[in-house]
Amino acid sequence: MNRTMTAPRFIHVKCGDCPIRHRAVCARCDGDELALLEEIKYYRSFEAGQTVAWSGDAMDFVASVVTGIATLSQTMEDGRRQMVGLLLPSDFVGRPGREAAPYDVTATTDLVMCCFRKKPFEEMMLRTPHIGQRLLEMTLDELDAAREWMLLLGRKTAREKIASLLAILARRDASLRLSEGDGAISFELPLTREAMSEYLGLTLETVSRQMSALRRDGIIVTEGKRQITVPDIDRLLEETGDDSDGGFLV
Repeated sequence: MNRTMTAPRFIHVKCGDCPIRHRAVCARCDGDELALLEEIKYYRSFEAGQTVAWSGDAMDFVASVVTGIATLSQTMEDGRRQMVGLLLPSDFVGRPGREAAPYDVTATTDLVMCCFRKKPFEEMMLRTPHIGQRLLEMTLDELDAAREWMLLLGRKTAREKIASLLAILARRDASLRLSEGDGAISFELPLTREAMSEYLGLTLETVSRQMSALRRDGIIVTEGKRQITVPDIDRLLEETGDDSDGGFLV
């Protein structure tokens, strides 16, 4: 496997200007705790297609996605590759206490990450309950999402799979913008049709056909190749196969 990659670009973002502050691992931190985090954090940016970490390699940092999207992938011994997850803004990358990366992490779009050196972060977790509590919440949310995704891949129709992915992206966009979600939601689709087919276990033709059907039925409006507008989030949610209280329709 070719592991050559260009060096990441470094930037600086002030905590007060951070677009994910209310959702990130530091969401509950007070001023003193933020000051401690400031001492061990640094920002890195990656270009679309660039590898952030390879599965099995030592990972000496943990991080929050600030802007952009990354994918988690696993490559089997025979070379087959499976995308197993998406990292959206405010998602946490890496695990305290784990030395190696469990998956390949690749920037799907231009990516900015707020990174923390792992050892100081682990030490700070012991002294700062707010960080540990928030990380536990995020881990449990991630577990719930993984279980829902198992059901999606195993039981949902192609149309429901596409609608579910679009709903996840639309709701995360609304959450980051602190929108109540009662109006139209517009976002840039971070995945190509090919990547969507790989992630959802569908053929490329099926993805294109279902996207066209959702557009024709007025569930979504597209502009160019990537810009998606959801005029009515409730109509999109009806297409996901989930019931109104967040469970799944039988």
